[in-house]
Order: sequence, then structure tokens, then C-alpha cells
Amino acid sequence: MAFLADALSRVKPSATIAVSQKARELKARGRDVIGLGAGEPDFDTPDNIKKAAIDAINRGETKYTPVSGIPELRKAIAAKFKRENGLEYSWEQTIVGTGGKQILFNAFMATLNPGDEVVVPAPYWVSYPEMVALCGGTPVFVSASQEHNFKLQPADLEKAITPKTKWFIFNSPSNPTGAAYTHAELKALTDVLVKHPHVWVLTDDMYEHLTYGDFKFVTPVEVEPSLYDRTLTMNGVSKAYAMTGWRIGYAAGPLQLIKAMDMIQGQQTSGATSIAQWAAVEALNGTQDFIPANKKIFEGRRDLVVSMLNQAKGIVCPVPEGAFYVYPSCAGLIGKTAPSGKVISSDEDFVSELLESEGVAVVHGSAFGLGPNFRISYATSEELLEEACRRIQRFCGACK
Repeated sequence: MAFLADALSRVKPSATIAVSQKARELKARGRDVIGLGAGEPDFDTPDNIKKAAIDAINRGETKYTPVSGIPELRKAIAAKFKRENGLEYSWEQTIVGTGGKQILFNAFMATLNPGDEVVVPAPYWVSYPEMVALCGGTPVFVSASQEHNFKLQPADLEKAITPKTKWFIFNSPSNPTGAAYTHAELKALTDVLVKHPHVWVLTDDMYEHLTYGDFKFVTPVEVEPSLYDRTLTMNGVSKAYAMTGWRIGYAAGPLQLIKAMDMIQGQQTSGATSIAQWAAVEALNGTQDFIPANKKIFEGRRDLVVSMLNQAKGIVCPVPEGAFYVYPSCAGLIGKTAPSGKVISSDEDFVSELLESEGVAVVHGSAFGLGPNFRISYATSEELLEEACRRIQRFCGACK
């Protein structure tokens, strides 16, 4: 009898973590590698947030916390939703987890039964379908093609919904494409959802504060208030506040769901780290002045990368509205021969050959459910991005 659970056969390792690990291994062996695989800001956590953590340690805030989070943080979360999104939640309708991943996982664990379907637009963040599968559900993929700027079309959403559909996952700005939905684009999707009252919405707003130009972020319940009683709005401090390692995600939604998630978390990890929670209180309640400054830096990096990639032979790189990713097509290189002599037959071949030949680590698009593309994270210095793009141009130019 097999020792490991059958559930493991339904999931794959994270491709983004795998790429970052391979880049680290090559660096350790002395290779000159530029890693563009990780979705992690290169900025340091702001000083006021670090100070709040130090103050919490000095006050002795080092004990177990309530499962759903300290009241101070849950109240800060409710205030954030009111202030920034116009959404009214009591603090009891909020929950804090160890990163956004735990929030999503607990929501699925609390609601999915075998046979339940979850509509997942592709390209998708690599963990969505794996979490659904681990929790016994069935991911149903719907293509959001490059032709439509990687945005799901209402007719395609309509077609994907069945009597078995329990959740629709919505992520804007998107990981991996950076695509973000305008009010009108999101309204077209919520109009479909209104017609299907058995479908719940799980919205991942992790990149809310990273949109560029005059783009205005909106979240589904903001656009369609009638979805309030069947939407879990998830967010976190990882990206905008450069707090990836602090591991704080949060959400707000119907009280019945929050209580179910609290019960699961109580048997799993209990409360998130006390010190990180106090830091997150300061992140949400304190100054937000650094966010526009960081956004400006990200926007400059985006423009540099898009421009240089579009000068590479065989690459087409759309301009994303948000996050810190680009998702260029490498279709023009499929069938070409790499400098090593290997024929590039897929986006996975492309990224493998690029890493071996030029030491640039990116993630293949098929890992996100749509190729032939690849994802670049531009959350690193302009100097490194410029060098990486030069190497990509050189590699593409050498493919025959």
C-alpha cells in the first residue's frame, strides 16, 4: 500500500519556486545568473513598519494570538476596506492568515466537496488549481488570450459556469500577466455572475496598489454590491508594503464563511505570527507615502522591459496595467534552433535554453496555463533588468 496520500498525485510543484531554486543553485556553482522568476519586491520593508515590529517585541507581544488575528489588525483591515474600497465590513467579518496562500487554501478547504468546480481564468497564478485539487475540487480553466490582453471575456465566463460551479477566482492586477480590469470590463463579468446566484467569487487583490498611469483599481463587490454576500475579498501586505517574508494575508467576507475558515485555521496553524501582525497594523494604519514612490520606480522598470523585449527577434510583449510582471509571447521562436543546437519546441524549451545559454531565469508560460509565453518579474534593479534584456535579445538573435 502506498504511504503517501492520493491527493499528492493531483498536484504539481510550484514552477515559480522551482525556477528561483534552480537559479540559486546555478549561482552557488559560480554561474552568472540573473533571476527574474520570483514575485517579490526588491525594496526593503519601510522603517515605520519595522519599528512597529521592534516596539511589539519590546512590549512583550510575543504570545499566541487569536486564530483569526489580533483585534487591532482586524479593525485596521475593516478600516482599509472602507477607506480604499468603499466596502463596509465589521471587524468580525475579517480574518488574518499566514500569507494570502493560507487565506485561499482555507476558503477552499471550508467550502469544496468532491465534484465541485472552480472557474480559473488562464493564465493563472500557479497555486490556484493546485489548491483547488488538494481540497477535492475540480479546476475549470477558461482562456483569457493575448488577443484580449489576457482578460477574461464575459461570454467565456458564462460558458464555463455549470450547476457544479462553486467559485470563480478573480485576480486583478494579474499574476502572471499584469493585466488589470477597468470598471467597465469588471462590470461585464459581474453582470454574468449576478445571473448565477450559486457561484461565489474569490477575488485576489494582492496587487491592488500596483497599477500604472491613470488606471483606477476596482474590486468586484465595489462594482456590483449585490455580490457582497457571496464574495471573499482577499488581500495582503506582501507586495505593496514589501513584506513578503512577514507572511500576512487577510480577507473579508460573509460571517459564516469567516467562521468556517477560523475553525480550519484553528486546527492547522492557529494565529499568524504576533510580531508580523503588529507590523501589519502599522502598514495599514500608518503613512502610505512610499507606495506612489515605489509605483513610479516599478512603472519605469515596466517601460524599460517592454521596450527592450519588443526589440528582441521573435518576441512580442504587451504592456501590462499593473503588478510587476510582463508576459511576452515567444511564438516567433518556436521551431527555431537554439545556440546549443536544440530545437525550441515549446516555451519550456525556450526558458531552459535561455537559462543555459545566457544565465537568465524566467518562468515558462505553460506553467501558468497559457503559452507559448514566459513570465518576467521586473521587481529588481533597472541595471539588472537592462542586462537581462540585452542577454534575451542576444539569445533570440542567435536562434536560427
